[in-house]
Amino acid sequence: MDIRNVAIIAHVDHGKTTLVDALLRQSKTNLGKQFTETSELIMDSNDLEKERGITIFSKNASVNWKDTKINIIDTPGHADFGGEVERVLKMADGCLLLVDAKEGPMPQTRFVLKKALEMGHKIIVVINKIDKQDARITYVINKTFDLFLELGADEETAYFPTIYSSGKHGKAGLEPDLSKMDDIAPVFDAVLEHIPAPSTDTEKPLQLLITNTIYDNFKGRIATGRVYNGTIKAGQEVAHISREGQVKKFRLTSLMGFEGLDRVDIKEARAGDIVALSGIPDITIGETIADAVNPVALPVLDIEESTVRMNFGVNSSPFAGLEGEFKTARQIRERLYKAAEADVALKVEDGPSGDLIVSGRGELHLAILIERLRREGYEFQVGKPQVIEKVVNGKLATPYEKVAIEVPESFSGTVMQKMGLRHGELLDMNTENGIVYLLFIVATKEFFGYRSQFMTDTKGLGILSSSFLEYRPDSGQKFERSQGSLVVHESGSTKLYALVGAQDRGALFIGPGVSVYKGQVIGSNSREGDIVINVCKEKKQTNHRSSGEGTSEHFNTPKIMSLENAIEYIDDTELVEVTPKNIRIRKTDLSH
Repeated sequence: MDIRNVAIIAHVDHGKTTLVDALLRQSKTNLGKQFTETSELIMDSNDLEKERGITIFSKNASVNWKDTKINIIDTPGHADFGGEVERVLKMADGCLLLVDAKEGPMPQTRFVLKKALEMGHKIIVVINKIDKQDARITYVINKTFDLFLELGADEETAYFPTIYSSGKHGKAGLEPDLSKMDDIAPVFDAVLEHIPAPSTDTEKPLQLLITNTIYDNFKGRIATGRVYNGTIKAGQEVAHISREGQVKKFRLTSLMGFEGLDRVDIKEARAGDIVALSGIPDITIGETIADAVNPVALPVLDIEESTVRMNFGVNSSPFAGLEGEFKTARQIRERLYKAAEADVALKVEDGPSGDLIVSGRGELHLAILIERLRREGYEFQVGKPQVIEKVVNGKLATPYEKVAIEVPESFSGTVMQKMGLRHGELLDMNTENGIVYLLFIVATKEFFGYRSQFMTDTKGLGILSSSFLEYRPDSGQKFERSQGSLVVHESGSTKLYALVGAQDRGALFIGPGVSVYKGQVIGSNSREGDIVINVCKEKKQTNHRSSGEGTSEHFNTPKIMSLENAIEYIDDTELVEVTPKNIRIRKTDLSH
């Protein structure tokens, strides 16, 4: 049977998962009972993905179309999960590049396209969401063509085949007219026509590159990868070549292929196919499974380095151990090292004072890790994110981001002012239909904490996306938080009377009836410097009462801090306490 391996790449929110959904449903693939009735996206299987509406983990599915097996790989769109994208592209021979018919190519489109072109993949451009009212298809195609040229694509690649689609309606065609489209079939036909079959040799000794690992309670560690050469059979003896080049022999306990979304046991697989296997206990991503007699390693997967790090430690607050199931240093350490095995872009090392230093691709990358641990019942505390700086040619270099912003015209002045305070360099600016498109370059360390402020400044109407650009010499400039914090004076339960008095000092993060401890941060001061306030005092009772007393007082709704908001808010003197039930901000020194 013919095989095609295709990855779907795009900027976040351009409709990858929705398109994959239409491909799976219309290919008449057996999806299992739970997906035939529901309207939810098939590939967003993780709770966090459903809540946030983004893809975090790459996943693969397989469909049969005109006697050809097509392995479809859905990839994340956020730059922070670039590690997932880079290794997934190793499994594919071609890509569907999705571009929004209104927005055109965005920073993450550039990042993933660059990686795909470096690997020599054939690209089919899919202009998605053509049913949008303000779609500007000609502009988007021209911009995409410019991007191909900028990234150094050769002539054959730059004249890319184009498909127009509406993933939401499950339709596609060769012309940008929704009324002439019937179904999603043109996408499948383009894959068969333009994306080459895997160029492999079944006669050569076995070589299989591992690109993903998960843990199963029955089968142990299951590794997914692509067979580059030879054939692999269930129960076969194979050689496992580690990153260090050590060769150990194992016998496979199971061999599985993909049908729809499910893993199914198979007898054998040949070069070009994507399979999952078990029986090798300590295999990790990027390693090779080879022929037992003649083991030859494939090149180890190299992933771009991390740019942001955070300190993880045991919760040391007065409420420590009350809300979490796993709270010891050993449990936290084991879980983080396990996470690093499954995510190549994550690095964990022991810190000098007994805590752990976790490095990742960005704030969102680490925030998702913290949220996953929290939901699994872990309790711990984290420090402020720090950029990873390095010395290049004897000079200190710091990472820089490319930031693309689109906002209604009325908010553009505020955005320019705030990015100016962070020493952002404006590269490009244009206005269309009342929307201003801005492109900045800014140091990662000065960009920290801007996302939540941006959402407030633009009343939620702005779109902001960023991706790592390069390391540049450090300018020595810093952006410091201009406001201090409101810090609790004594432990107890918050009272409405005390909070009403405290709200004039700044924005509160908590309401009445909440247990707090001395040194906890419960709000942001409207001025510089911290203020210690007593939010647990009660109103003294007297035997005098008038009918109108207390009726004029109003308590403002507190600003509830999400995990990302808390991580962005803290400075070097503060920590975020993370438990399954609560997220609290506190001073590192509680007696402060």
